[in-house]
Amino acid sequence: MLIIKIGGGDSLDLEAIVYDLATLREPYIVIHGANALRDRISGKMGFTRQVITSAKGYSSVFSDDDALDAILMAYSGLRNKRLVEMFQRRGVNAVGLTGLDGRIVEGERNRGIRVVENGKKMLKRDHSGKPRSVNAGLLRLLIDNGYTPVLTIPIVDESGWAINTENDDVVCVLQQALDADTVLQLIEAPGFLADETDAESLVPRLTRAELEQREQEVGGRMKRKMHALNKLARGGVKRIIISDGRTGHPVRDALDGGGTWIEE
Repeated sequence: MLIIKIGGGDSLDLEAIVYDLATLREPYIVIHGANALRDRISGKMGFTRQVITSAKGYSSVFSDDDALDAILMAYSGLRNKRLVEMFQRRGVNAVGLTGLDGRIVEGERNRGIRVVENGKKMLKRDHSGKPRSVNAGLLRLLIDNGYTPVLTIPIVDESGWAINTENDDVVCVLQQALDADTVLQLIEAPGFLADETDAESLVPRLTRAELEQREQEVGGRMKRKMHALNKLARGGVKRIIISDGRTGHPVRDALDGGGTWIEE
């Protein structure tokens, strides 16, 4: 079982990714982002995106009513259905879903995010949370009957409300629930870079111990992503591949040894 995470940047070659995925013989689940599209929609709707940083140094988008509406339009609407369309054109019977549908991914709403603003600590509440469980039975029912799930946010909270979450965290609970042995993350870079400003600084291999060390060296949203990678690596997955989603054959290149491979 493969989990394919497609980033949300504009430069990813979605057609090439889908073309490669359509040739795979083993089952897989796709989870995708749409952050660049969300930002454009937010601008057109007059929404102002807010990024907050927790007291522990993790940055995230503040998910107020407007932000959640933009997520529904960009992630579960336009990006999800266009991806499903691409799969259908390639003969893959894809089903586009959010974590909200069928409670595929259920989470716990944040009781508040502790932040520091103007030197003062405060608690900010929004429509966000952490994924806690997966409706693996529904996903396996789809896969066993020839369907390919294409998932995205939002997820559902304890009371049935839609909430925002990090796709990196969703990947963690999906891997644990489905016992996927490989997670492939397609991003707008050759892989994990020793220097994020230098595309030539690709790190082709990382051990899990080295990955934990890297988390201590970064900040902001990268710190959150590294934390999720470490959690995923500790969860029993055999390999994590971080590779370039902009090449002519993104999936094939990655599975043939490209990008950064994280193993023992």
